Amino acid sequence: MQIEINAKRLLAELETLATISEAEPPAVTRVVYSDADRRARAWFTSLCEQAELSVRTDAIGNIFVRWTGSQPELPAIGTGSHIDAIPFAGSYDGTVGVLGGLEAIRSLKESGFRPQRSIELLLFTAEEPTRFGIGCFGSRLLSGALGSSADEDLRAGDGSTLAELRAGAGYTGPIAGVLLPQNYYAGFVELHIEQGPLLERERVPIGIVTNIAAPAGLRIAVEGEGGHAGAVLMPDRKDAFCAAAEIVLAVERSARGTGAIDTCGTVGTCQIHPGAVNSIPSLVQLQVDIRDTDEQRRDRVLREVKEACDEVAARRCVSVRVELVNADAPAESSPQLIDAIERSADELGLRSKKMVSRAYHDSLFMARIAPMAMIFIPCRGGVSHRLDEYASPDDIATGTRVLAHTLARLASE
Repeated sequence: MQIEINAKRLLAELETLATISEAEPPAVTRVVYSDADRRARAWFTSLCEQAELSVRTDAIGNIFVRWTGSQPELPAIGTGSHIDAIPFAGSYDGTVGVLGGLEAIRSLKESGFRPQRSIELLLFTAEEPTRFGIGCFGSRLLSGALGSSADEDLRAGDGSTLAELRAGAGYTGPIAGVLLPQNYYAGFVELHIEQGPLLERERVPIGIVTNIAAPAGLRIAVEGEGGHAGAVLMPDRKDAFCAAAEIVLAVERSARGTGAIDTCGTVGTCQIHPGAVNSIPSLVQLQVDIRDTDEQRRDRVLREVKEACDEVAARRCVSVRVELVNADAPAESSPQLIDAIERSADELGLRSKKMVSRAYHDSLFMARIAPMAMIFIPCRGGVSHRLDEYASPDDIATGTRVLAHTLARLASE
C-alpha cells in the first residue's frame, strides 16, 4: 500500500499551532484551560471537521476524533498525545503526536485505505503538571487511575478546583463519565519526540519504546524560624533553606546511589518564605520528582529521601513534612504492538531501535486499559521543555509515515 504523507501540510500546522501561545515566539506556553489552550483546541477541532472525522469531547476536555471502520463494533485502534505546554516550552512535545496522528489518518483516507477497526485520534487534556501539580490527569481519569474526587482534590496554584476550572472552560458533566469502558481500544500507539539524545547520536530514525519509567512525586515543606539576617547569631539559627538544601542534595545522592542509569531524582521547584535578602528563611517548599523503570528501586530512593528528611529535621531542629503526591507503576509496551511498529519500519527501509522512555507520557496510563506502544523520533541534542526544542521536517514525516503504516496494520486485524 502506498501512503503519501503530506509533510508540507503537517509542518505548516505545527507552525500554526506554535503561534497559539501565551508566550512570545519562539517560546510556547499553553496551560490547560487557559485562553491559549481553548483557542488551540478550537483550531484543532476545525482541522478534524474539515477532514470529515467525527469529534466528541468528554467532561474534562479530552477530545476524541474518530474515523469509523467497516466493523465499528470492534474495539478501535487509538493514537494521539497532548498539546498543552509548560511555560516557555518548545513546539514539538506532544504536538507531533497529535498533528502527526491527524496527518496519518488523513493520508490513509487519501490513499484509499479502508479500516476494519475504527481509528481514533485522542487529544489528552493536561499531560503536563503545570496547573495541578500532577501530570497526565486526562489519561489518569480515562484509565481509572484517578477517580471523581479529582474534581475537588485537584487544585491550581490560586486554589481553584478542577471542577471550577473545567466549567470555566466550557467542560461540564459528571467526571465519573470520563472513564473509558473495558475493551474500548484494541491497541494504542503514541508518536512522540524522544526528548533524549540517543536516536540522533546513533543516527537511527525510529525508536520503539519497550517500557516507560515509573514517576513518583513528593511535596516537602521545611519549617524553621525566621529572623533578621544580622541579629540572629549563627549558632542560634533554624534556617529552613539550609535544611532544604541538604534535602535537595540527599535526593541527588540517593538517585545516583542506585548505580542504575534509569534512576533519576529532581527537585524542580523551591519556594522560599519570606524571600527577602536580609531575612532568614522560615519556610521552604520543594517539589520532588523521582522516577525509574524499576518500581522497587524507585521506592527505595523514596524511602531514603524520607529518612534523610527525618535526619535533617532532628539535627537542624526544624520541622519537615513529606507528602507523597503520586507513585505510579511503570508500563510495558505490548509485544504485538512493538512487532507491528518494527515491521512497518522494516517495510519502509528504516532502521529502528528498541529503547526505554525515561520521560513519562499519557501512554503510561493507557497501558492500564489497552495494549500500548510508542514511536519515538529524534530531537536535536535531546533537548525538550525548552524553546530551542526541535525535530527536523524529515524526522517528523518519517515518524508519521511509520505511524500511518502501523495504524493500517492494526486496524486490519
